[in-house]
Amino acid sequence: MKANLGVLYLVFKHNRTPWYAKALIGIVISYALSPIDLIPDFIPILGYLDDLILVPGGIALAIKLIPDDVIAECREKQKIQPAFKMNGIYAGIVIIAIWLILLYLIVKQI
Repeated sequence: MKANLGVLYLVFKHNRTPWYAKALIGIVISYALSPIDLIPDFIPILGYLDDLILVPGGIALAIKLIPDDVIAECREKQKIQPAFKMNGIYAGIVIIAIWLILLYLIVKQI
């Protein structure tokens, strides 16, 4: 799974990746990095079970939505390049923005 995360990062930046695959990658990564879970982690077993099912399942689905030639190209690029560095601040800003938008939409409906 760790190797697929690097490939997903490169695929996300690739210009031939379909928009719906990019959207799914963004959702999966946001969910994986988000402190808010579908089932809270303090609930025994079930709290971690959602992370063990949703994140790998989302990654597998995203990889199936991406054309094979794009995946192969990004895997080769990952082998050539040193490990990519992602700035956690930008990822945190994106996650917080997504949750704030969702919170706004929920409050607006009430």
